[in-house]
This record gives sequence, structure tokens and C-alpha cells, in this order.
Amino acid sequence: MNFATFDLNLMRVLDALLREGSTVQAGRRLNMSQSAVSGALARLRHALGDALFVRQGNRLVPTAYAKRIELPLREELDRLAVLFAPPTSFDPETAEGTFRITASDFFAEMLMPPLADLLRKQAPRVRAQLVDLVPTSYIDSLETYRADLALIPRQPVPDWTDSLPLFYSSFVAIARRKHPRLSAEGVKPGDVVPLDLFCEIGHVLFSPEGNFSAMGDAALAKVGRRRQVMMTLPVFSGVCRAVAESDLIALVPRQLAERVAPQIGLEIYRPPIAIDPPLIIAVWHKRSTSSPLHGWMRERVIALMRQLNEGEQIALTQPEPVR
Repeated sequence: MNFATFDLNLMRVLDALLREGSTVQAGRRLNMSQSAVSGALARLRHALGDALFVRQGNRLVPTAYAKRIELPLREELDRLAVLFAPPTSFDPETAEGTFRITASDFFAEMLMPPLADLLRKQAPRVRAQLVDLVPTSYIDSLETYRADLALIPRQPVPDWTDSLPLFYSSFVAIARRKHPRLSAEGVKPGDVVPLDLFCEIGHVLFSPEGNFSAMGDAALAKVGRRRQVMMTLPVFSGVCRAVAESDLIALVPRQLAERVAPQIGLEIYRPPIAIDPPLIIAVWHKRSTSSPLHGWMRERVIALMRQLNEGEQIALTQPEPVR
């Protein structure tokens, strides 16, 4: 390929095709006709010496070469966008835009209400969205849902992201008021639930993936015990509601329990086993790090969420990169 004569606009077409897997959808993304996209793909194939895509049903599936250059290509296009962006001063009162956060519904309770109040007062033309996480790969939510920020438990992150720690959150046990088994055993709100009783009572488990085990089960396994998980739900709101209207119990983040317990008739207890509190982190694509709107929103979200920290010292280091 003669790079000196290569049409760099074709790179935008290739990026759109890799994102969409369709000439029709890529055309809509770029405001081009399908025939124009197909013509650009033909020129790309000739210039790069590779088929780039093969048709599989209604989808265009990238070749190994196309997959290899997908991320570097996107990073280069992002760098060019930042390079040629006009200098602007950010004024939240007049700024317009949409900021999309991908996270569990824990943040519907703990983040979105104070963020709504903050935006109303400081940035009335900025819109915020909370969308689900991709269940099997939380980091992929940034691309799948074109999210600006992911709020997730600490985990290895790819090198195309930036991240910061937010808060630690311990787990507590919740049960409905006047729970018959707990009351009969004389266990009062705030007490430790005896281990035998904790394992005998049925549990509701938060699991977007539909798993029947989580951190609490790993902690129980260390002492040779198991609990009875009778139900899984993909949202914390459903877990709390199921517990409030049954004799099941659940482990949930302390901050969430303290927020919703008085509203729906729950009592809070201490679990009988030690569960390491997970560190929640904020992750975003590096292409957004220098964006004025993203930077302003990111700082506000981080400040609001760090108020939830339980007093433990947060190590201000980035998570380990994906190997």
C-alpha cells in the first residue's frame, strides 16, 4: 500500500464496519449510502490486500487481519479527533450533551438521585443515562452500550482504558421485619446471624449472569459450609423486594441496605463469616480522558461515589492491566 496516496477517510469506514458488522448500519453511522460504503470497502480490500470481512448470514464477520487492527485503528482515530478538536472552555451552565453510565442498579439508588440534583443545579442541559452492564464482561459494556463510564468491582482492565478507585463496600444480611426464624432464635437487628441459621434459611442472590454462587459462598466454603440459594435476580431492587415479601434473606452492599431498608420493611444483620469488601472502580475509554464534558462529569461522579467509602484507605493505583 502506498500510504502517501491512501484516502484516510477510508479508515472511518473501516472503523464503522468493524463496529456495526453491516454496510447498512455503517452507512447510517457515517451518513453515507450503502453503495458508497460498499465501494469504500472494495477500495479498502484492494489497498490493504485483505478481504477484511466475510459474509455470515446478514453479518459481516471480520477476518483475522481486520480483528488485529481494530483496536489500534480506533485508538488512532480517537487521537486524531482529540488532536483536531477546537479549543473550548467548558461552562456547565451552557454545556449540552449526554453522559452514559453503565453499572448495576445499585447506582440507580446510590448515584442517580444526587447526580440528578447536581445536574439540575449546575448543568441543566446535560442528560445522564444509566444502562445495564454486559453480564459476562463488564468492561465490554463501554463499547457495547457506547458508555462513557463503567462503575464495576475492581478487576484487570485493558490498556485502552483509564480507571480510578471509588469506594469499598462491605456486605450485610437483610431480612423482612419480624422474620419468623430470626425472631424465634432471638436474633435482633444488628446482631450476627448464627452460622447454622444463616445456612439453613433460604437466600436470594444478586447475579446478572444467573450464577448460584458469589463472594458470600466463597467465604462460606473457606469454613466448610454452604448456604441455600433459592433464587437469583439480576437487579438489587428485585433482591430487596423479594426478601421484603418472603422469609428468604440476602447479602447486599451495606450502603444499599441502609438506604432501602426503612422504605420497604427490611432489617439489617451482620453475616457470620468475613467477606472481603470489594473495591468499586470507575473505568472509561482513554479517548474520553481529555473531553471537557467527560472530565467534568467524571469528577462529579467520582466525588459523589467516594462519599460512600467506609473509611478504609483507598490505594490510588490503577487496576492491573489485562494480560
